[in-house]
Amino acid sequence: MPEPHTHYFEVEAELSGVKKNYVDFTMPVWAPGSYLVREFAKNVEGFEATDKAGKELRTEKIDKNTWRVYSNKADVVRAKYDVYAYELSVRTSYLDASHGYVNGTSIFMYPEGYQNLNGTLVVKPYNGWDKVSTGLKSTGKFTYTFPNYDILADSPLEIGTHEVYTFTAAGVPHEVAMYGEGNFDPQRLMADMKKVTEEAVEVMGELPVDRYVFIVHNLQRGGGGLEHLNSTTLQTSRWNYGTESGYNGFLSLVAHEYFHLWNVKRLRPEALGPFDYNNENYTRLLWVSEGITSYYDDLIVRRAGFTSPDAYLGVVAGSINSVENTPGNKIQPVAEASFDAWIKYYRRNENSNNAEVSYYTKGGVLGHLLNMEIMEATKGEKSLDDVMRYMYQRYYKKMGRGFREAEFKEAVEKISGRNMDAFFRNYVHGTQSPNYNEYFDAAGLQLVNVNEGSNAINWGASTYLSDGKLLVRGVNRGSSAWNGGLNVSDEIIAINGWRAGDDLERFISNMKVGDTAKVLISRDGMLQTLEIKMQKDDSVRYQFIRTDNPTQLQQKIFTKWLEISNS
Repeated sequence: MPEPHTHYFEVEAELSGVKKNYVDFTMPVWAPGSYLVREFAKNVEGFEATDKAGKELRTEKIDKNTWRVYSNKADVVRAKYDVYAYELSVRTSYLDASHGYVNGTSIFMYPEGYQNLNGTLVVKPYNGWDKVSTGLKSTGKFTYTFPNYDILADSPLEIGTHEVYTFTAAGVPHEVAMYGEGNFDPQRLMADMKKVTEEAVEVMGELPVDRYVFIVHNLQRGGGGLEHLNSTTLQTSRWNYGTESGYNGFLSLVAHEYFHLWNVKRLRPEALGPFDYNNENYTRLLWVSEGITSYYDDLIVRRAGFTSPDAYLGVVAGSINSVENTPGNKIQPVAEASFDAWIKYYRRNENSNNAEVSYYTKGGVLGHLLNMEIMEATKGEKSLDDVMRYMYQRYYKKMGRGFREAEFKEAVEKISGRNMDAFFRNYVHGTQSPNYNEYFDAAGLQLVNVNEGSNAINWGASTYLSDGKLLVRGVNRGSSAWNGGLNVSDEIIAINGWRAGDDLERFISNMKVGDTAKVLISRDGMLQTLEIKMQKDDSVRYQFIRTDNPTQLQQKIFTKWLEISNS
């Protein structure tokens, strides 16, 4: 990275001892953990190759992401190329004058057929950069070994002058590489991350690494994470640490990506490893891999003592509200959302909310229901924790393979002692709404819809101002605007003869169910009037209330679930 301000990494790959007529070097098209074909080869420039003596070898690009080197049985083949890296996300690579971040599949090609070879990685930081943080095993200054390409690709690197903090959790050293300024207190944050990580270990029963690395990017605006085998990359807004919600939100992100140590990186659906880096890797189980992990992230933060039981229940209710108020929840089963992640989840458009459901949020909600079902069936003796431990021990540790869809269902049935056909048919592969109170009654909880009895209207169109024009951004399925024919990109000029502008919300709020609004719009430059009848808003706003006199079993389940004292 001799000129980091230009955003180019210079890569040299040396392959020895193969002695073939040709070797194909391939750049992956996606980053495991982020299910979208991103075409990393688009950033490659200047591919060339030489033999050991430096003699140029003929090269040919044979498809979108593969370069063939005609090696003529040379003992050593050296391929060189540059990669433009200027997208700072957890899924891509980035280089500028302040630091470098390497996400393996977007930088490192692999020689086709030789992915299982071990190797050495040498990093040459820009002048003055004195740190490299990575999960790879170090054998010298900025020199690392990897047993195969999968490990190299799954070990991101943070390169620069970042701060490095440490803590020990469950007897294992943890490194936190902090890039960018932030209003965090290092001592407090390390202590709290220790609590979160140890709570995660408590769920799964063991920590399967001897070292772990957090790479944290503190940015003006940022959010999200990506899991790796013994590390993770997190991005957050640099001033988030200063509020309770922001601080706990970061700890929840820590918990989410850390829980992937088990769920995804080791306990994984059968399709997610060994990876096919050239194509989509389809599974209907992302609602387990990501959704169940989402179930645990806030729960781990609660169990670690950072949120009160009431605050946590508010988070759970909020997730249920999000799912039930998403029109796409009635259209797309969560198993289908998992399978179609490659073409839908990362390619949202103005209609996504009407046609799709998040396998993160819906999967997390189903995790709560499965947990309640198991705890009620076993009289509080077992929980979803036991399912995850059983799956981890059976499929990762004993069988050494990924699990199949039917096998997760079988595990739930084994731990609960109940047939789960209807649950998976209706809620995983179907779009029925559960009777939530039938589940949460096990913990002495009831969901109350505070919108019940409201006569609010469901307008259903979001808008934005552009060059003084009020334009429609989105229209919700089944809403007044949807049924009245309002389209995305329509310009709303007037309502009932009055110019809309900034007053649209006031006009709408003064209308009642059954009223008709005459909406003057411009669509592709043509003026027309739509008559939109106002419909009742049927959205839910659930809140939990606790049973006045919970039974002993309800109290047992409630306290075990949230790890709190009887109250």
